[in-house]
Amino acid sequence: MALIDKIFGHKKTLSQLNPQELRKEEILLTKQRDKLFKRIEQISTDKQKIFQQGATQKSPELRKSLAQQFEMKTQEQLMTARELTLRSKELMTVSRLKMVKENNESGRATGRLNLTDKDVVKISQWIEDDAVSQDVYRDRLDTLLDLGSQADRDSMESAGLTSAGQELMNIWNDMDKGAVKPEQAYDAADKAVKKRNAADESQ
Repeated sequence: MALIDKIFGHKKTLSQLNPQELRKEEILLTKQRDKLFKRIEQISTDKQKIFQQGATQKSPELRKSLAQQFEMKTQEQLMTARELTLRSKELMTVSRLKMVKENNESGRATGRLNLTDKDVVKISQWIEDDAVSQDVYRDRLDTLLDLGSQADRDSMESAGLTSAGQELMNIWNDMDKGAVKPEQAYDAADKAVKKRNAADESQ
């Protein structure tokens, strides 16, 4: 069940939930996201085993059976990955709203407190739309909530990714592009994250 449907099934609207209630939703969604992530990892491991079994088998019948298993695992992987994207978008939504609430309560007027029915429809459509990536969704959500660049650091931390974590994301992206060799990647990531943490602590 989508986040919007679940929360709006309650008597309170999304805008009316207080930071504590949003935090509960955040914890729940984090657990669901982590469970899906582990499931995708397990499916990937299973697929590798099936592939290796097929490579060592000579019987066409056995290979056919293994090929069918591999295909089924791939379909399950794609479905689980889509659900993971949905949960991640929902978690981002709750984290952003919690940040807005907490900032307003502490006297830092950052972002909009109230969401209209039209806003909710937009959010629901963006969450369900596979063509809207998490990065695009974040940008659209931030615009909708009037979150400017001054809130970038708070929003990253609220969504569970600090600037140090972003450094790690950058290393992985560089690996994908071939800019960093696998054998050098860990040391580069470890060094970058330590450097970023030290810089953040000194601010």
